[in-house]
Amino acid sequence: MRRIAIRIDDITPGMDWEKFSRFAELLDRYGIRPLIGLVPRNEDPLLEAGDKRNPAFDDKEAYAAWLKERREAGWIFAQHGTTHVYSTKKAGIFPLNSFSEFAGVELKRQYLMLREGKEELRKLGAESDIFMAPGHSFDKNTLRALKKLGFRYITDGYGSHPYSRGGLIFLPISFLRSRELKKEYGVTTYVVHCAEMTEEEYDRYEKLFREQRERFIDYGELLKLPARERVRGASFVEYIYATAKHIAGRIINHA
Repeated sequence: MRRIAIRIDDITPGMDWEKFSRFAELLDRYGIRPLIGLVPRNEDPLLEAGDKRNPAFDDKEAYAAWLKERREAGWIFAQHGTTHVYSTKKAGIFPLNSFSEFAGVELKRQYLMLREGKEELRKLGAESDIFMAPGHSFDKNTLRALKKLGFRYITDGYGSHPYSRGGLIFLPISFLRSRELKKEYGVTTYVVHCAEMTEEEYDRYEKLFREQRERFIDYGELLKLPARERVRGASFVEYIYATAKHIAGRIINHA
């Protein structure tokens, strides 16, 4: 059967900790250790939860202590951009969205941005060699900069197994969550944005974990799998699938 890992995006000290904690407690209850995307220096106001934030984490030492506790519990960290501010209208090479923090930015600037983010996480004791692109958007210069900075993985792309591209290993995400449950082989990742979770979505996850716990793996298990070389034409097919999902999303949102 298809095995499924969990990644949680948009982790910042100022996020909605009530919603995040509820989902985290669900993962802990079922013994599922996720990947979490840490925004090194958030400047995106949409990720700030105002009075729903946890004021204790305004103290960087307290936030770092929480991160240390989660890492020791087996959670995996990814660097989720640098500021999470979308500065271009470029879709990049995985066009799920037509905006980006990185795609379309010159190589030198991307390198400096990513290095700054990496240093911010290092100060928190949370440096990672996994990259999670805000908006899933990045380009070939992003891959070059990541490789120069010692990153090994990107949590994005479509496929049934980790694959190598541009000197990095891509850890695939799901195309459609319901479709993944019908597949008999391979691995994928469900992408979760806790701040956007509804009561119905939370209930769906609880039911899924309860009834199909055997499908879910710790994110760290993905890192142990060998990366496969992409077959000829696979990147083009991935591009088409991502474009189609982007168009479908726009139609639904404007219906």
